[in-house]
Amino acid sequence: MPFISRRPKLSLSDAELAELSRLSDSRSESASRVLRSKMLLLYYRDQSVSEISRQLGVDRPRVERTIEKALEIGALPALDDLPGRGRPAVVTDDAKTWLRSIACQKPVDLGYSYELWTTDLLARHVRAHCIEAGHPSLSRLARGTVSKILSAGEIHPHKIEYYLERRDPEFDQKMAQVLWVYQEVHIWRSTGLPEHLVAVLSYDEKPGIQALGNTAPDLAPVPGRHPSVGRDHEYVRFGTVSLLAGIDLLSGEVLGIVRDRHRSAEFVEFLMLADSKYPKGAKIRVVLDNHSAHISRETRRFLAHNPNRFEFVFTPKHGSWLNIIEVFFAKMAKTVLRGIRANSKDELKRRIELYLQEVNQTPVVFKWKYKLDDLQVA
Repeated sequence: MPFISRRPKLSLSDAELAELSRLSDSRSESASRVLRSKMLLLYYRDQSVSEISRQLGVDRPRVERTIEKALEIGALPALDDLPGRGRPAVVTDDAKTWLRSIACQKPVDLGYSYELWTTDLLARHVRAHCIEAGHPSLSRLARGTVSKILSAGEIHPHKIEYYLERRDPEFDQKMAQVLWVYQEVHIWRSTGLPEHLVAVLSYDEKPGIQALGNTAPDLAPVPGRHPSVGRDHEYVRFGTVSLLAGIDLLSGEVLGIVRDRHRSAEFVEFLMLADSKYPKGAKIRVVLDNHSAHISRETRRFLAHNPNRFEFVFTPKHGSWLNIIEVFFAKMAKTVLRGIRANSKDELKRRIELYLQEVNQTPVVFKWKYKLDDLQVA
C-alpha cells in the first residue's frame, strides 16, 4: 500500500510561489534561506520528506522542522530563524545611545591625537568612562560590539565624506549669469554675434604640469610578449609649467600660452594675445574665476588702458566647474598629458603648444547643458 502523508498540503499564493522560486535560485541570499526555499518548493510539489532529504542532502528532522514551521506561520516567515530564548541583551538601549553620542564627537576634542575614531580607540574610551556616565553594561565592551552598535545606528565615524560648502552668498545669481552667457552663445551659433561682441571666451589656468624625464628609454610593445609600453619606474623632475588658455565658445578654437608661472603678468599677456587675435572695435567677453591675478592692480591697469575691450563674467567662488574650459583641461589631462615624458621644461612647452595647434586644426565646440532648461530671465 503506498505511503500517504498525514501532513496537510502547503498552500502558497502566486506571490509566495514566485518569491520562493526567486530565493531558491538566488546567489546573494543566505544559504539557509535558499535551502529552506528549496525544501518548501519540493514539498509544495508533493515530494515526500524522505525524497526532499535525499535530493537536498540534509537530514529528515531539518526538513520536517522547516515544513512544520511553514504550515504553522506561513512559508515566507518560515525562511528565517525564529527568535529563541537565548541570553538577554546585556547592553541597554540608553548605553547604546550614549556610545553613539561619543562616536559623533571628534577624538581630538576629547584629548586624543586621533582625528577619527577607530573601533579599538572608541571601545577603550567607552570602557574608561562608562561607569561615571552611568552605563556599567559597557564595562566589558569589545571592538566587535562597537561595530554592531554603530552599524545599527548607521554611524561610520571612521570614514570621511567630502562636500563643498557654498561660501559665496551670491552663488545662484552668479551661476545664472554664467549660464545666461552659455544660453546666448547657443543662440548666436545660429544668428551670429551681435555688433558689440567679437568673441566669447572661457578662460582658466592649468598650473603644475610636471616636466618628467625618463631615466631609461621606453620599450615598445612586442606582440605576443609585451602588449604595453615598457617604462622604468624612476624618473627625473625638471620642474612645472602653467598653461593659460581660453576656448572660443563659438568656434571651439583654443588660445593659449605656456609659461613657468601664472601671475598677473602672464594673465595680461594672454589678454594681449586675445586682443591681437580679434578685430578691434568690439568687446571680448571672458568667463573666468576669481583668481587674484584676474582682479589685480596690474590687470586693472591694463583694462583701463584698453577701455570697453574686455568684459569679465566671474564664476561663483568654488564654482569653477561652471567654466567650460575645465572640460578641455580634463580632456587634455586624459590624452596628451597622460604619461607624457619630456627632457626639459622647454620641450614640455613645445609639446603643449603643438597640441594646441593640433586641436585648432579640427576644433570642437563645447556645449553646456546643465540647468540651461531651468534658466529664467529676470
